[in-house]
Amino acid sequence: MNLSLIRKDFSDQSTLGALSIDGHFFCFVLEDRERGLHSAMSHSELLANKVFGKTAIPTGRYEIILSFSERFQKQLPLLLNVPGFEGIRIHSGNVAAHTEGCLLVGSGILPNRVGNSRATLNSLMKLLNKTAKKEKIFIEISGHRPVMPDLVPEPHRIPHRNHLVSTSNLLK
Repeated sequence: MNLSLIRKDFSDQSTLGALSIDGHFFCFVLEDRERGLHSAMSHSELLANKVFGKTAIPTGRYEIILSFSERFQKQLPLLLNVPGFEGIRIHSGNVAAHTEGCLLVGSGILPNRVGNSRATLNSLMKLLNKTAKKEKIFIEISGHRPVMPDLVPEPHRIPHRNHLVSTSNLLK
């Protein structure tokens, strides 16, 4: 089974995305703030950009297993070998404060939150439990916060009354 999480909405508090299973939309996902991490980064690069408990995991492909969570006292999906992170699970929750790097599922969204999370997790667990008995499960996470390019690169000069004026003087 292949899950695909495409990050689509980025704020200073959280990241919202769409989770598909084998090419079909399943639910929304809320994560911590996306900070440009990807699985090919070195460990030192990851740690330099990570804010503990407030950073979305690196983009990349990860195997998922179902295992018992001591924290939640039940079986939950666990993402394996996430660079720079440990114990990344898919679970219920509504806001970024509930994530600590994990993926929160929900069937509805508002800015910086997902709704109907417990019911969505229960539906996901039914599918994953059935599938895990016969095949491996993977998730591919993609999408980064867009970076605004410099609108006027320096040094750039524009004509002004027969003189050349630096744009840095115009933007002050």
